[in-house]
Amino acid sequence: MTSADPKTISEHIVGFLKQSFAAAGFSDAVVGLSGGIDSAVSCILAVRAIGIDHVYPVLLPYGALSTQATLDAMSIIEMLKISPTHVARVDIKPILDPVTSKEFGMDNIRRGNLMARARMMILYDHAKKRSALVVGTENKSEYLLGYFTRFGDEASDIEPLRNLYKTQLYDLAKYLGVPDAIIAKKPTAGLWEGQTDEGEFGFTYKDADEILFLSFDEKKSADEIVAAGFSKDIVDKVLARAHQNDFKHNLPILP
Repeated sequence: MTSADPKTISEHIVGFLKQSFAAAGFSDAVVGLSGGIDSAVSCILAVRAIGIDHVYPVLLPYGALSTQATLDAMSIIEMLKISPTHVARVDIKPILDPVTSKEFGMDNIRRGNLMARARMMILYDHAKKRSALVVGTENKSEYLLGYFTRFGDEASDIEPLRNLYKTQLYDLAKYLGVPDAIIAKKPTAGLWEGQTDEGEFGFTYKDADEILFLSFDEKKSADEIVAAGFSKDIVDKVLARAHQNDFKHNLPILP
């Protein structure tokens, strides 16, 4: 997979956002700022496209679990000099605790799905309040792997990063001035203590992105990807996850 010039990518996405907001008749954006690299990049690009006075970050921590993530999110807000009056913070723990207690037999995956859906519910309420569009934070790797919660973190009005693989975001983040502490963090959805994306996958984004690129962009077969030098075990894991979750891209199912 070839790397692209981050300046060119940035200008292209900013132009896309400007055009899309104008075409939809909206001037304001709501962005869920998680403290991770994806939401940081989306927020910065939104500010560049429609201006600092039109972007409203929303922080959605889950109690103490999200302490560091909240601090990292605030570092982006401070870097961009977004007014505190534009920033909302809603702790979703009190909302979810009544339905995620042990008596419901709640496991980490179900709890994580509820967290993602609760966050999106609040984002859309703030968007309604502001007459704004919800700017998403999903990258191409997450999309192809199906690594998202239906009607949760994949819900949005506009997705500026959907055509960029996760590994492509790192150069863009550096170009945009995202703090090193955020760039260096292990990618995580912040759904439970110690949770990381790559830990759940059983493979790295670096391997996944190369394999997904060869499969979906270059239309190579699994055997051809293995012949290109990738471990058969990793190729099988990546493609299996993508194919198992492909149904998420075709919902709702219609007659």
